[in-house]
Amino acid sequence: PPSAPADPAAPPPRALGPPPQGSVGAAPRAEGRPSAACPEQEECSVSADTVLAPLRAALDACRATVQKQVCNDIGRRLTVLEDAWAQGKLSAPVRKRMSLLVQELQQQHWDAADEIHRSLMVDHVNEVSQWMVGVKRLIAETRDLPTTE
Repeated sequence: PPSAPADPAAPPPRALGPPPQGSVGAAPRAEGRPSAACPEQEECSVSADTVLAPLRAALDACRATVQKQVCNDIGRRLTVLEDAWAQGKLSAPVRKRMSLLVQELQQQHWDAADEIHRSLMVDHVNEVSQWMVGVKRLIAETRDLPTTE
């Protein structure tokens, strides 16, 4: 037989308590050093330009020594990244790690930039596969540039 309706004076049943403190689910692996602009918080408002401007500058630096076809391919992939960012298709962990990757690239920490690239490919392959090949190639080509000292 169907159960009798609950006492209308009783508060509604609470199936779940308040959410637990901290993040729930698959937490991103901690990176080597947190960004000063965005310390340990999950939601990070990194602007697309903060990431794309240095990547495009690195691409421009490569144009003198790298084949035009390679540069054009990298440029197309950076445009795919820019479009995905503008359309809100990138999660906060991907945006944050791309910001860290760019910082490492600017400081010529090639291995650290490569490691962040690899972690993104492993942890967020569906999000990054369209454009990350271009970023990887850009890291490699920038690493090979003659140093200006």
